[in-house]
Amino acid sequence: MVLTAKQFADLMPDGTLLESDEPEMESSLHYVQLALLVSCLEWFWRERNDFFIGANLTIYFSRQQLKNRDFRGPDFFLVKNTQKRPRKSWVVWEEEGKYPDLIIELLSQSTANIDKTLKKDLYQNYFRTQEYYWFSPEDLSLAGFRLVQGYYEEIMPNPSGLYWSETLELYLGIHQGKLRYFTPEEELILTPEETALQAQERAEKLANKLRELGINPDNF
Repeated sequence: MVLTAKQFADLMPDGTLLESDEPEMESSLHYVQLALLVSCLEWFWRERNDFFIGANLTIYFSRQQLKNRDFRGPDFFLVKNTQKRPRKSWVVWEEEGKYPDLIIELLSQSTANIDKTLKKDLYQNYFRTQEYYWFSPEDLSLAGFRLVQGYYEEIMPNPSGLYWSETLELYLGIHQGKLRYFTPEEELILTPEETALQAQERAEKLANKLRELGINPDNF
């Protein structure tokens, strides 16, 4: 018997009382990488209000999970077609039965085996998450998987070494030792800080060009 989202919710405890119960991240490399993934996508999608990004946030999905305290929250996850608002955790039965559409795990020595086995099976067989990636900030290994007829198939990189995400409609790839987003034209998606710096550099180049032409840019 398949339960509807409402029937599922009626069987579960009050999800508003559940807070995230995730351990600290392994290193500063992991913190920097996670912040980069969040800030870039939030900035690139700043005009949208139909998604939620979870960063080191617990996903609560079953009564048995609560009983066993078997939380296994992803490092990064994206849920599309949902309300963009703050949450203390992602509680499936409070979110119309929605699971993440995309998950990224940041590998470390202590978590790599679980991320590549137990979590991969969980996301494939239970969450039915459309895309799953893992990335190591330490050795820069990267792999991606897409759900095809119920099973994960490996996503192969293009000639530029970028992995196309159907969920994001963007590429994922490594740039200067970090996992980054790229446009369909393979252009790097900048952070807000990088965007501001780029605008400043362009303004300075324009000012210098005007000075070469004998025009004082300060008069504008």
